[in-house]
Amino acid sequence: MVDIHCHILPAIDDGAKSWEISEKMCAIALADGITHVVATPHASSKYQYNREIFSGMLTELQKKTEGKLKFSLGCDFNLSYDNIENLFVKPNDFLIEGTRYLLIELSEFAIPPRFLDLLFRMRAELDIIPILTHPERNPILQAHPDYVLQWLDSCLVQVTANSLTGKWGRKAKDVAVWLLKKKAVHVIASDAHDLVHRPPLLSAAQKIAAGVVGAAAAFDLVQTHPLAIVQGRSIG
Repeated sequence: MVDIHCHILPAIDDGAKSWEISEKMCAIALADGITHVVATPHASSKYQYNREIFSGMLTELQKKTEGKLKFSLGCDFNLSYDNIENLFVKPNDFLIEGTRYLLIELSEFAIPPRFLDLLFRMRAELDIIPILTHPERNPILQAHPDYVLQWLDSCLVQVTANSLTGKWGRKAKDVAVWLLKKKAVHVIASDAHDLVHRPPLLSAAQKIAAGVVGAAAAFDLVQTHPLAIVQGRSIG
């Protein structure tokens, strides 16, 4: 399996707190059947995103795991004004490396004005394919999940594994299942932050998704589609 959303780099945001925890998260991922992880530090007003530093850290993590896991570098991109301005100047600073894919995270308090226009600009002007992360956990979208359906022509959608297993609460699970039934989910990812509460696990969520959309479609959500993303290919 391929996990495209994981806060596995140590002591840079609210993810792994140390190198030891990062290495243990890698071990958990491997044991679960994950073979490739995209490290996605936050890029926000709270957490400064430094591509060069994080790339070096990811190389060090690769050494510590003795090449057992493949890694790519991306980010968890907050749609702040400054971030958007920087994106349109230097988009490659934020994309999943070697691809045109960008993980974007909406605020819990408001949908940006003209959000659909922004998605269109990302695709038309920058040739970026946005991936909307965990809409099922967003309070606004929990109340209005149909909004997501309006954006499907302009972005992909990623739900969190722990939402499907119920660890984010009943509402998040219900919305995640609703989106699956509407064929509005392209990827399941862990959005892992630690060893206990938010570990890098996908297999349990895959099984639950298989009960909703079938085994083949669930396999696509954790393997076929995320593998295409890290390889810079289109999702069929």
